[in-house]
This record gives sequence, C-alpha cells and structure tokens, in this order.
Amino acid sequence: MTEVIRAEGLQKRYGATRALDGVDLSVPRGSVLGVLGPNGAGKTTAVRTLATLIKPDAGRAEICGFDVVRDAVQVRAKIGLTGQYASLDEELTGTENLVMIGRLLDFPRAEARSRARELLARFRLTDAAGRAVKTYSGGMRRRLDLAASLVNRPEVVFLDEPTTGLDPRARNEVWDTVRAVVAEGASVLLTTQYLEEADALADRIVVFDHGKVIAAGTADELKAGAGRQTLVVRAKEAHRTEQLTAIVAQLTGEVPDVVAETGLVSAPVADSGVLASLIRALDGASLGVTELALRMPSLDEVFLTLTGHSAEQSARAEEKITEGSLA
Repeated sequence: MTEVIRAEGLQKRYGATRALDGVDLSVPRGSVLGVLGPNGAGKTTAVRTLATLIKPDAGRAEICGFDVVRDAVQVRAKIGLTGQYASLDEELTGTENLVMIGRLLDFPRAEARSRARELLARFRLTDAAGRAVKTYSGGMRRRLDLAASLVNRPEVVFLDEPTTGLDPRARNEVWDTVRAVVAEGASVLLTTQYLEEADALADRIVVFDHGKVIAAGTADELKAGAGRQTLVVRAKEAHRTEQLTAIVAQLTGEVPDVVAETGLVSAPVADSGVLASLIRALDGASLGVTELALRMPSLDEVFLTLTGHSAEQSARAEEKITEGSLA
C-alpha cells in the first residue's frame, strides 16, 4: 500500500528539551493513524513538522513523495490542517469563511463559491451558511473548521485534537465527518487525548513519550501487548456475590474487585482458560450469573502501562499548558 506520510529519524530541540527524538512514522493511503501521548510527548511538534510549519533539526519526512523541507510549497498543496481550536473568523458567515480560504488558495471567485456550497452541504451546514460563525454551536464550528481544511481537496489531513472541548454528541458528529473524509480517499493523521476516539477512528496507533515513538500497532495489538485480560462476572442472585467472589479468587489467585452497588466482580487473569474453569465451577455450585465476560485491557490501560499515567491525567495536564508551550 502506498505511503502518503513517511518520516524517518525526525529530531527537534528547543533548548534542552527534545521535542522530537528520532521519530519514525508511516501512514498508508486511505488510512487513519492515531497519535497518542501525554503532555509534552511531541505529538503537536510532529504535526507542525509534517505540515511544514517548523523545520526539523535532523531526519527527513515526505508527504505524497515531497520532502517537507525542500518541497514545502508542493507539500502545502497536498495537505489540510485542523488545530485544537477553530481558526475561523467569527464575524464572517460560514460561506464567507470558506470563500475567503478558497480565494487565498487562488481559486477563481466562482470556483471558491461553488466549493464552499459543496462543503457546507457535505458537513450539514447549508442551513447555517448565511449566519455569522459566532452563532454556531461548538460542534458546528468544528465541522466548519474541518471543512475549511478540505477546501484545497487535500490528500492528507492533519487533525490535531479536533474534538477538544466538545460534548459527546458534537464529538460523534466530528467522528462521522472524519470517517466520510477517509471514505472519499483522504488519509488522516489524528492526534488525540481521547482514547475512545483513537479506538473508534484509527486503523493504527502510535504512542509518543518524551519525543519518541514507544509503541505502535492496531488497537487490538496494543491491548494484547499491555498485559493480562480481565474476568468480569455478576451473580444472578445478589446474596451470592460473596460466594462468587470466593470462586473467582480461587481460580485466578487474585483478590477480586467487587462493586458493592451492582455486585460486579472482576479480576485480572493470565490464562484465558480460566473462563472455562469458572463456568464449570459455577455449574457445580448451581450459581447463576447475569454477566460473564473476559475482556482485553482498555486502550486507557494500555496508555497507563506505556506512559506511567492515565490519559485522564494527561488531559488534565494539557489544560494547564499556557499558550505557546510545547506539545
């Protein structure tokens, strides 16, 4: 499969800080690469480098076969970029914003207007096209911002935490839009602090920490490499939860977690064969259950295993960064 993004040994320093420390990346055409990592890991620095906004100190990268340093003009014609916050003129209407961008890209006026109408329709913003952007909801602004990054019909789209600050409904709207963009042939590099987002959208995931890629693979591959699975079970009769807990403890050799309010019993397991053993033990004890599952680690648990803290902690730290700090 043809690679539309290829980076080898990217390095970038800011004083004593190594924002990028030998980063390798590749993104096949028509796919989504999710980039995860704690605050200061180098995610946004990588995006800025690939988008020709900053030059690497060492290493090289190509977008659609063009070098990001030597062929920066050609690269910019191939890409679209959406940052963490909408880069729109709030006093202009949706149509005026997109037409302005088209004109800045040297589109003839008629073509700029046609492209604006096309994108507004695709992003379900036609009814709001004549309204000032300051009247848009958060989800509408993010969709318009994404539309703005597609005016030039890019082959590669960089999305740097595109759903920051959105409520779940608006986030899902943006997810649907990203899927539509990929379905039409674009390739996407997505940085995110939302583990669920990476799980839902990315074909492959890389995890950054201290300017390096410390893990890469599909979501399932990363989960499989993070360690043990978790056994989850709930007794049909609440008064038998204690008995169920004892059985789980005996089979797993672990002290199970018990949610008192729901009766849910869980414990880590090293061998998936414990599930069959539990079923036999439950049958022998005539102990009915309403829930029984063996699940892989969550992507959040993968993040915790790899970086030493949860994505939630990373997101809280991200909120405290002052403007202009490295990401």
